[in-house]
Amino acid sequence: MFGVLSVPSFVSPRVSKTSRLIAKMSVTGMRNTGLSIESISIKPPSHPTYDLKGVIKLALAEDAGDRGDVTCMATIPSDMEVEAHFLAKEDGVVAGIVLAESVFSEVDPTLKVEWSRKDGDFVHKGLQFGKVHGRAHSIVVAERVVLNFMQRMSGIATLTKEMADAARPAYILETRKTAPGLRLVDKWAVLIGGGRNHRMGLFDMVMIKDNHISIAGGVQNSLRSVDIYLEENNLHMGVEVETRTLDEVNEVLQYASQTKTYLTRIMLDNMVVPQPDGDVDVSMLKEAVDLINGRFETEASGNVTLETVRKIGQTGVTYISSGALTHSVKALDISLKIDTELALEVGRRTKRA
Repeated sequence: MFGVLSVPSFVSPRVSKTSRLIAKMSVTGMRNTGLSIESISIKPPSHPTYDLKGVIKLALAEDAGDRGDVTCMATIPSDMEVEAHFLAKEDGVVAGIVLAESVFSEVDPTLKVEWSRKDGDFVHKGLQFGKVHGRAHSIVVAERVVLNFMQRMSGIATLTKEMADAARPAYILETRKTAPGLRLVDKWAVLIGGGRNHRMGLFDMVMIKDNHISIAGGVQNSLRSVDIYLEENNLHMGVEVETRTLDEVNEVLQYASQTKTYLTRIMLDNMVVPQPDGDVDVSMLKEAVDLINGRFETEASGNVTLETVRKIGQTGVTYISSGALTHSVKALDISLKIDTELALEVGRRTKRA
């Protein structure tokens, strides 16, 4: 967890140290988040140690350095007030609105933020969907950090929405392939986009992968070791095992038929086979799903794209996981402009508004 950070020099002496968004998110097990849980329509996932407020402070501190915003101090009168508008420069699902409010509040709790959209809503290119009013210096200082969070989260939410819609009746999951330090933020964006969360980390689910299997000496040995460990430590959590062949699937099923097991899900890894014409062969995946026959949840992994996910979802698999949702995200283009007329004029000229 991030340590306590000193208040950086971007905070004006006029700003009270008490944030207007200080409620702790005890419902999710998160501490010192600075977010009011009651006002959030799509709540962030649970994490026992993640300090979201610390992440926000770190993002602001890396921007401010040891001097603060020298450009603002040189060009903007400290008492000037302005209104700035959020402008969507492409179509997509907006995410990070709640987090943006917390950033503004951290910089200057006197700032007033209003939205015409909420997290998870669709925005179209050229739409003004929110505004912030208050000290110009504070707004400009917060601007880039707010947009960095919102653009990344909106990009994740937009792709997740497309994938989730195409995957039905299967559910789309992300993986642990998230930006370091932004695990909870990335996974929150997946929820906002209509996906579901895989495990948060190494602590909340047993996931037996290929390296564990190799070290343990096979699928059945690894499952046996997990069952013994959970029993001895009185732990109750999901257990998933990765399989790469139909033989491994049969090994898992044989073990489960002979032994009481904590196993809940079988991953079917790289059973989607790319074809020369760009299509995919899902026959192996379908055979594996049929072999399991509903005894366990199933998860397809590997070769999952926007183009292939629909076909994968039709095999009867329970979940489809895609690392691309977070590791290859394309940020959604959003800006925060004081002179919106000029911004729209430039946007029309460049086909971005």
